[in-house]
Amino acid sequence: MEGSGRENLWERDYVISADEKTSIQAAKRKHHSLAPQPEQVTRIEHAYIRKGTWTYLGAWDTRRAKIFGRPEEKNGIGPFDRLVGQVMGQEPYAKAKRVFWVMDNCSCHLGKKSTERLQKKWPNIVAVHLPIHASWLNQIEIYFSIVTRKVLTPNDLSSLNQAKDRIFGFQDRYQGVDKPFKWTFTRADLYQMYAKLKHNEEAGKKRISCCLLLKYATLIMFQSTKVHE
Repeated sequence: MEGSGRENLWERDYVISADEKTSIQAAKRKHHSLAPQPEQVTRIEHAYIRKGTWTYLGAWDTRRAKIFGRPEEKNGIGPFDRLVGQVMGQEPYAKAKRVFWVMDNCSCHLGKKSTERLQKKWPNIVAVHLPIHASWLNQIEIYFSIVTRKVLTPNDLSSLNQAKDRIFGFQDRYQGVDKPFKWTFTRADLYQMYAKLKHNEEAGKKRISCCLLLKYATLIMFQSTKVHE
């Protein structure tokens, strides 16, 4: 996990949580949906016609509550680098001391080669890779879940353009009304769990579990630590 040293985050440091929401489908229902009425819930036709899929790439500034997004036909190195360029090409990120990018282990931003590729283009990037099977630690997933519930459910979209208009309309609105996410599972909770594992588990399993928990704690720190001035 590159760039995960135990340092304070400073005023000119920024933390970006990034990921891809793939296979967003436009599904046109064969019959119109019926709006809810007194004593009757919304009615959605089960059968639909597929109108295509696309990928929504998102980057969430965990400290400023800013969301950046872009539509792409598919996922890959090119689409991801375009997202990074969209963010890093503007202030305050372009001249920031450090910009931490929290990412999972998708092939387009995996490992040392990915870190070197990004830092060659944007030297102030610090790549932070999630432990395997730990996507829940990436705050962009919280935003994606909100999009799924509030924008894409129910999926009754006549075209991909309608899906894009709805998602980016919501994104624009979200910029002005929200604030940074606050973890309900804090570092203190995590260290308490760590202490229990250290006390109770057998030595062989203890080393593995405690190592992962320390990585989790580091990621929570990156995305929730207060600014040090």
